[in-house]
Amino acid sequence: MVKRVLMVAFQLPPMRGDAGVQRTLNFARHLPAQGWQAQLLSAGVRAYPQRDPAPPAAAEPDAGPALSVRRSLALDAARHLALGGRHPDWLAQPDRWVSWWLSAVPAGLRLIQRQRPQLIWSCHPIASAHLIALTLHRLTGIPWVADQRVALGGDTEAPAERTRRIHHWLEQKLARHCAAIVCSAPGAVREHQRRLPELAAERLALIQDGYDEADFAAAQAPRPAGGGAVFRLLHSGRIYPHGRDPRHLFAALERLRADGEIGAANFRLVLRGSDADDYLRPLLARFGIEPLVELAPPLPHREALAEMLAADGLLLLQASAWNGRIPAKLYEYLRAARPVLALTDPAGDTAATLRQAGIDTIGVLDSSADIASSLLRFLRLARQGQAPSARPALVARHTRAARAQELAALFDRLLLEADRQAAPAAAK
Repeated sequence: MVKRVLMVAFQLPPMRGDAGVQRTLNFARHLPAQGWQAQLLSAGVRAYPQRDPAPPAAAEPDAGPALSVRRSLALDAARHLALGGRHPDWLAQPDRWVSWWLSAVPAGLRLIQRQRPQLIWSCHPIASAHLIALTLHRLTGIPWVADQRVALGGDTEAPAERTRRIHHWLEQKLARHCAAIVCSAPGAVREHQRRLPELAAERLALIQDGYDEADFAAAQAPRPAGGGAVFRLLHSGRIYPHGRDPRHLFAALERLRADGEIGAANFRLVLRGSDADDYLRPLLARFGIEPLVELAPPLPHREALAEMLAADGLLLLQASAWNGRIPAKLYEYLRAARPVLALTDPAGDTAATLRQAGIDTIGVLDSSADIASSLLRFLRLARQGQAPSARPALVARHTRAARAQELAALFDRLLLEADRQAAPAAAK
């Protein structure tokens, strides 16, 4: 018997700028090898604030030829429903895309009627996806799995009071109705245990992010790394002032430049696709390090992977407020097998994951002095070819295919539990 899952996910190609795009996409790609077929229910592409340059028709096949994606109308309240640059708060609860619920529920019911899935899946951080899945679950009784990644109330930016109340309400619905809640880092599991003490331990699952080997194989062959006069240190992805603030890094670069340790002739920090260039430019001017730092535009995913493969070094930023999160790019960094410098809290999940991989080039993000010394050590090791790297066997455990195997095992367990619960009722 073919087992089917309806996956409600806002973040799919051609959306750009969010690591969650790769998570559900690659689960759906690799689940068929584990006996599960995925039907994706997503939002219309005009809802995405940023899209890859390829047109939607060219971007959809990137999800894999065997995948089926049904899109329904969704409007971004901040762009499509605003007057004079402002929109009513109630139009953006629990997020700016709540209008998606109106079209997605009927579309989901039609898919359920046609395909008869055994499970429903929804993916955070777009909370409207959970709201859609909750509605479909209540209308059909099909077991629901929520991919939380992090807790609804676990963001470091305090939301408005109304948003906080709605997120709390939705979190309680997850605790009551979900067959399982999936997290992407050990700290997120602990946070859910703290916030939802009534939740049985077996209803929480840890399935981390990973990398897709097919994407790396399709990435263009890189230039040989190393050996150039200018050391290129790459940070690939978004920078958040509240979670990945580079102020102390910039102060360290200013200090090292003044001491003659680095300069434009031998060092270049590339911030690729930061989505925060307007925030970063004044900081670069303030510290006088514009010649050392390049603010580079985003790239399509596979081109970004090719750039990682070609970099002299790869940079991670993760503040202590996000100790219970692991950047999805960490696993791609490990696969790229380039030297990694992580500026983070040594007590957080990011640092723990790197240490487990045998990588100790770690500095403290909120200390410019520690960053300066850590960066000098990192540059010396990388230039000498002595920077630590993860063992290939360990890296292979982080493939998306392996993660899909973990997810399929969870799905199989939930399906078995649902069948056991249904058996007594059927006997009556």
